[in-house]
Amino acid sequence: MLNNLGDHFWLKNAHIPLCLLENVSIKPQTREQLCHLDLEIHDNKIISIIPHTSTLPEWPYIDLKKGIIFPCFIDSHTHLDKGHIWERSPNLSATFDEALETVKKDAQKNWRYEDVYRRMDFGLQCSYAQGTIAIRTHLDSFGEQANISFKVFEELKNKWQNKLILQAVSLVSLDYFFTKEGEELADLVAKCGQVLGGVTYMKPQLDQELDKVFTLAKERNLDLDFHADETLEPDSTCLKRIAETAIKHQFKNKITCGHCCSLSQQNEQLVKETLNLVQEANINIISLPMCNSYLQDRNPRETPKLRGITDVHGLKKEGVPVAFASDNCRDPFFGFGDHDGLEVLKESVRICHLDTNYDDWVASVNKIPAKLMNLPHLGKIGVGLNADLIIFKARYFSELFARPQSDRLLIRNGQFVDTTLPDYAQLDDLIFSLDNSLINDGV
Repeated sequence: MLNNLGDHFWLKNAHIPLCLLENVSIKPQTREQLCHLDLEIHDNKIISIIPHTSTLPEWPYIDLKKGIIFPCFIDSHTHLDKGHIWERSPNLSATFDEALETVKKDAQKNWRYEDVYRRMDFGLQCSYAQGTIAIRTHLDSFGEQANISFKVFEELKNKWQNKLILQAVSLVSLDYFFTKEGEELADLVAKCGQVLGGVTYMKPQLDQELDKVFTLAKERNLDLDFHADETLEPDSTCLKRIAETAIKHQFKNKITCGHCCSLSQQNEQLVKETLNLVQEANINIISLPMCNSYLQDRNPRETPKLRGITDVHGLKKEGVPVAFASDNCRDPFFGFGDHDGLEVLKESVRICHLDTNYDDWVASVNKIPAKLMNLPHLGKIGVGLNADLIIFKARYFSELFARPQSDRLLIRNGQFVDTTLPDYAQLDDLIFSLDNSLINDGV
């Protein structure tokens, strides 16, 4: 039936969150701010959005029975190059330190061209099938790994260009940018038209390191994306220092900071100072609740007492944009995940207490990350926009977050597409190979 609709049809009797509608003057019908609507789609575009009516249209239609429609997901912070190595390189203590060491060893042994390509491509298959339209991935970029991973990224970017928008961020410690190789990395990022980034640590030379990376970004007209304060230590103030440096440099391009966990452990005065600076510097924040709850406050055979997340409610009250993203997937930093934007939203709602009232938090996995990734045409539903939509049978948020929604429907460019997930067995020869030296480098 879905394949016989043609290029002109209606989606009737739908629920759409008010905050995701663009240029539509319609009042919501539920306490969750869901609007009861009919959508008309023609030639891949949404050409009208009207209050639901029982009148049957001239064109074919589907009765969604109040099922919720979202725009496609925007996953603004991932690590596709690390993904799906858990079986060959598990983190059995599930601690942050072992995650670092385990990934380092796996990369040294296995991260040649074909290994990285196939695992990243697998992650993209999962993302696409579940409704993602744009992804930003961090790429470990020390030494020769930068050339390998950015080569893979460029090829996958071209392969998926009609289905997914891909962005990449370099990932190194900031002291690396003081080296010749670090400057060459900044040149590589600029050549690829991507985002300069790195991990910030509290150390005496942090301010000098930030000055260096901001200077490199300004010289090359690059956006910046940092890992900041991925710790619950209240004395970790990397986010504050990043904001101060941005203001000093009068930096005009986009700045994004991920994690920022320590903000939830700091005193009220320090939080207030930090949030004021973050707002002045126009910094976007990405919270990664699944990975951070997994790693933070982790002690063997001890019950965690802290959630490991940033102060998302405090940030929002100050007008700072907050997005949620998937982060790591089936690797030593997070042993679970499936590149699913709905899982990200669902777990964020539960971990961060975003329900009652839901407000506009549903925009945190589509509309808000679209803006921080310079993709303002995505992440929303409006007349004249592409029909890139996810349709759930769930009618209300309580239903949406109660079940996996594995029966969701996906419309891309006005056409229903296959949502079959790839089989994990695709990667078996990589993950369970006894001789990884046989893998072709490809570079």
